Amino acid sequence: MKMKSLNLLALILSVATGLAQPQQENSEELEKRNGFKSIRLAESIDSVSGTSFKKEFKEKDEFPAKLYTVKDDRYNMIGEVKVNNLELKTYKGLVYEIVVTTEKDQRLMKGMELALGKATYNVRTRAYHWRANSLSLTFIGNKNSITLIYKSSTMMKMMYADRGKKIEKIADDF
Repeated sequence: MKMKSLNLLALILSVATGLAQPQQENSEELEKRNGFKSIRLAESIDSVSGTSFKKEFKEKDEFPAKLYTVKDDRYNMIGEVKVNNLELKTYKGLVYEIVVTTEKDQRLMKGMELALGKATYNVRTRAYHWRANSLSLTFIGNKNSITLIYKSSTMMKMMYADRGKKIEKIADDF
């Protein structure tokens, strides 16, 4: 009986290791790309051509952020799929989120899985996710469009660290 348990454990570990390996490679590819086309997360908004300021807002009702739209021919298509809208969110002038809205086309998901590997599906949000160390990519299929959301976890950590500094400053001021 003990031998069967060890064999079962070895089988489970080998399958788990085999499944985890491709995800590692895929996260490396996502990490290497670090954004959409030539737009990179955690880089200055000034490095992106064709931006126009849309509005200021509070991310998570707390962090001062700015929303920009991008109009540039380089970002109009993903292969043969038309990009309908491209928006960038910034914190302290650095891009922390890229939102790409495209027309609905099945080839987009197939191409992304070819480039980045199999996505993880979340039943609750009805979205597909790819994750890397410093960013995540979410694929949401809507009725007539597809939304891709690139989010920098590095920038989100920076926001929360800044909040912590503000709290410390308040505490020191007593």
